[in-house]
Amino acid sequence: MEPVRRKALVDAALRVIGDHGSLAVTMSDIARQASVSPALAHHYFGSKEQLLIETIRSLLRQLRSDTVAALKAARTPRARLSAIIRVSFHADQFAPETIAAWLAFYAEAQRSEETRRFLVIYARRLRSNLLADLKALLPADAAERIAEGAAAMIDGLYIRQSLKSAPIGIEASIALTEDYLNALLATASPSPRSEKGRPHRTTQGQMT
Repeated sequence: MEPVRRKALVDAALRVIGDHGSLAVTMSDIARQASVSPALAHHYFGSKEQLLIETIRSLLRQLRSDTVAALKAARTPRARLSAIIRVSFHADQFAPETIAAWLAFYAEAQRSEETRRFLVIYARRLRSNLLADLKALLPADAAERIAEGAAAMIDGLYIRQSLKSAPIGIEASIALTEDYLNALLATASPSPRSEKGRPHRTTQGQMT
């Protein structure tokens, strides 16, 4: 029962944090949501802080698992980029309590080095995934610039979901990010690897 109860407590922590909009929750709040005693919650996690750390780990594991599965199904670098974008705006990630929890963890990262470390892992992983496939399409400097911009756009659109007065839906967020990527891919010079063996276009559009 231990894995089941630990997962139930992590899921409960996510819901309670989402409802409160901050990490200012108690172990009793979380235990009540999970229908277990506070003593049992302490038995499994020791402290609220350790339970919160496991909650952010759980979010990152799920995001990584979804990303790996999506990338395996994509056949080309461009398709893999689209897969990364779509996973970033997956319905599970767009659940109101999940958005609220991510924002709470970002706020906590200003005070907690461990929380900040986990969020840095997320940011580096997103950038690395984007960069790996952009480098197959573009020179390294252009790939790095576009990866930074795309990652910032994904994070920015995600944060805007917290603005109840101006929500942006999943498909709209995906379309905006795809438009950004398409525009930059169209104007950037292709990577020698992606163009090897293909005719080269001059700036006038003539084949050489």
